[in-house]
Amino acid sequence: MSQLENKTFDHKITRRDLLKIFGATAVAGTGIFGASQQAFAKSAAHVVVVGGGVGGSTFAKYLRFADPDVKITIIEQYPEYITCLRSNDVIVGMHTLDELTFNLDTIRSKYNVNVVIDRVIGADFDKKTVTTAKGTLLSYDKLVVSPGIDFKFEDYEGYTAEMAEGDFPHAYKAGSQTLKLRQQLLAMRPGGTAIIATPQNPFRCPPGPYERASFFAEYFKHHNPTAKLIVLDPKDSFTKDVPFKKAWERLYGYQTDNALIDWVSGSDGGRVVRLDAKNNMVETDGEDFYADLINIIPNQRAGKLAQTLGLTDRSEWCPIDRNTMESALHKEVYVLGDSSIADAMPKSGYSANSQAKVCAQAVADTLKGHHPGKAIYSNVCYSLAGENYGVSIAAIYEVKDGLIQPKGQSAGVSPITDIPAQPILEAVYQKNWQREFVKDVFS
Repeated sequence: MSQLENKTFDHKITRRDLLKIFGATAVAGTGIFGASQQAFAKSAAHVVVVGGGVGGSTFAKYLRFADPDVKITIIEQYPEYITCLRSNDVIVGMHTLDELTFNLDTIRSKYNVNVVIDRVIGADFDKKTVTTAKGTLLSYDKLVVSPGIDFKFEDYEGYTAEMAEGDFPHAYKAGSQTLKLRQQLLAMRPGGTAIIATPQNPFRCPPGPYERASFFAEYFKHHNPTAKLIVLDPKDSFTKDVPFKKAWERLYGYQTDNALIDWVSGSDGGRVVRLDAKNNMVETDGEDFYADLINIIPNQRAGKLAQTLGLTDRSEWCPIDRNTMESALHKEVYVLGDSSIADAMPKSGYSANSQAKVCAQAVADTLKGHHPGKAIYSNVCYSLAGENYGVSIAAIYEVKDGLIQPKGQSAGVSPITDIPAQPILEAVYQKNWQREFVKDVFS
């Protein structure tokens, strides 16, 4: 029995309990999934998984744990996958993209999963088929889609996807834009100004923009001490804002005359509405801001494939059955990760991993003719406010009153104390957490 299964989920569970369970390890075959490799009745069922990132790879692996006989095919557009997790580190040289790059070789060989490198361009939900760009037609009994996110450039006058590939990278999908933003940071003139414009909720990795802001400020502190970062935010609060702001006070002089970082809230005119690329200026609800480096992280919606397949509703996200991750719009189709409407669960890699495990058990149950049980999900996220200063957030989630909500008092963020070792230890935990998490997904 796993650590999680030994816990009684009631109001007495604490954040310390959660971090003991999830923070340092994401042990394959245990934890929130809690299923051993039990043999179900043999079946010729075919489960097709579209997307081989965190959600899709975790699902395929854990479905194999649950059913040794089911046929599993992953269709993934790219032969390699770069995790967005820890991609902010690359901008300041704490990681390389190579260290964040994975492939599906282990999923293919170790878990007997067929891998097709191709791009899905359509699906017929009545005939239960998917079509790829290379002309392959695959039939399925269950279809699982993990489509990621899409960016809403139209929300910003003067900003386009083409500009993001050029001089104004958002770098919110790891890859060439990440390296471009790193080059821009290193090339900033002494005493220059940088802007990070954050997105409106909901968006992928809610702490991500503020971790990036922290890294910019830390870089300035050591390499360009007269430079300054302005964070323009359409919101009046953000995930982990209390521990982040305390870290900014301690490390970067936040809210002092010599602060390396300023944060402008939505109420104070922090919502960016226009980019003037020619003059290196962004216009907000309140005023115009000029900068040497402008990093706009756009508002987001479900991935383009989810839109193409008709899995989104008017919210531009994918409604799902909250106990199974099955699409509320199309039966036998499941949506994992950032694209799904998961209520209080953040759009994070850990959430996608947790959802994939629940979904894998639900699919295995239904293929066996059993009714899926009630879902329990989890999320743990470590962020760095500096190379040796960590903050974390964790929660257990249940389906209650038709929504995914934190269970009892399970949700919590890093407490603020005067113990110097605490944020240092959180930074150490972050490194272990990241290492074990990617093992759970891709190994």
